[in-house]
Amino acid sequence: MEKPVIEVKNLGKKYDINHQRGGYIALRDVITNVFKSPFAFIKNRAKEIAGIQTKEEFWALKDVNFTVNKGEMLGIIGLNGAGKSTLLKILSQITPPATGEVKIYGRVGSLLEVGTGFHPELTGRENIFLNGAILGMTRREMAQKFDAIVEFSGVEKFLDTPVKYYSSGMYVRLAFSVAAHMEPDILIVDEVLAVGDAEFQKKCLGKMEQVTKNEGRTVLFVSHNLITVQKLCTRTILLEGGKIKAMGNTKEVVEQYLHNKSDSANVSATSIELNTKRNVGEIRFTDIKVSNIKGSAVIKSDDTLRIAMKYGSNFNEPLTDIRIVITVDSAHSQQTVLRLDSDVTAKTWGETLKPEGEIICETDVLNLTRGKYIVHIDFLRQGTSQDYIKNAAEFNVETDIQNYDYKINPDETVCDYVIRYRFNQK
Repeated sequence: MEKPVIEVKNLGKKYDINHQRGGYIALRDVITNVFKSPFAFIKNRAKEIAGIQTKEEFWALKDVNFTVNKGEMLGIIGLNGAGKSTLLKILSQITPPATGEVKIYGRVGSLLEVGTGFHPELTGRENIFLNGAILGMTRREMAQKFDAIVEFSGVEKFLDTPVKYYSSGMYVRLAFSVAAHMEPDILIVDEVLAVGDAEFQKKCLGKMEQVTKNEGRTVLFVSHNLITVQKLCTRTILLEGGKIKAMGNTKEVVEQYLHNKSDSANVSATSIELNTKRNVGEIRFTDIKVSNIKGSAVIKSDDTLRIAMKYGSNFNEPLTDIRIVITVDSAHSQQTVLRLDSDVTAKTWGETLKPEGEIICETDVLNLTRGKYIVHIDFLRQGTSQDYIKNAAEFNVETDIQNYDYKINPDETVCDYVIRYRFNQK
């Protein structure tokens, strides 16, 4: 059996979080604490007065174990704060672990945060050679690959400009090109690719497929674009709270992640509970329901979408200068696939609203592919947001598009179709 190129055993990373203690303390609390534990009280109170901070341990990673084989593309997914970037920084030897060990057999090339490994005062040309030297390549090897790196990046016009003047997209173009062409045995790529334009992202993904399938190199790929993860990675790790929640077949792990994400987001068709957790203005949503035109929660690709939004306000007179903006995101790709703006259809629902009532948005045929979609809604008055609900509701499209002449967009979630819709009030 071939030896893994990466072995991670009982890996943990701990940070000390400092808390500045102080502020108002009631007299009754002071008296109680003095009698309960006089010496501890005096010690802690002295620290507070002196401005000394107390520390709390935070484990960004704990008890992480996995191996990666040569030529494998491993996906790593999870919510923000799950520990993905911390894991990659340890594997890239940017930061040391607190516990456990990592064994890496081969040369590692990393593309993490924008600008990592680049010196801002050096030109693009100089940074190419700097990165090559860091990876242990000779100047002759770097010179041989130089033209290919520049051509792939598309920044030849600015090659002799200090990179501190580059846009984030240009940074990513050059950084990925360097990392991919320096032929590391292991390529580690974080979500930084999302900064680049769609055309360059496609080139990068193609390059990663090439280095794994054709050249036998290993890639660790972190992304929130789950469609891309499923397309590229046969095996995926799901991180949650610094621990491995699931590991295995990418499709199964992604489905588990989406299920957990839906539960944790408390996505609901009723916003009464959500109202207790939001800071709203003088107008607020009180109930939101998503269905097809017949009122069914089971939505097909050739159905129409109906979003019913009940609202209340602190006003007694009719509401003017109102705008509702609804965005619909694909849960898989994290891309916005529909944007329904009442300003576009102002004539269909009048110039004023009742102080409280119901607004209904109805679309023509959806033409969305199978999958889960998340709805976000913003209620604006005179250009100011009164109530914005992220993850206001969700719906599933149960069947794929049939008998339509459609074109899949780069996010692979919505057809090349301008949907018609209208807002009405009850």
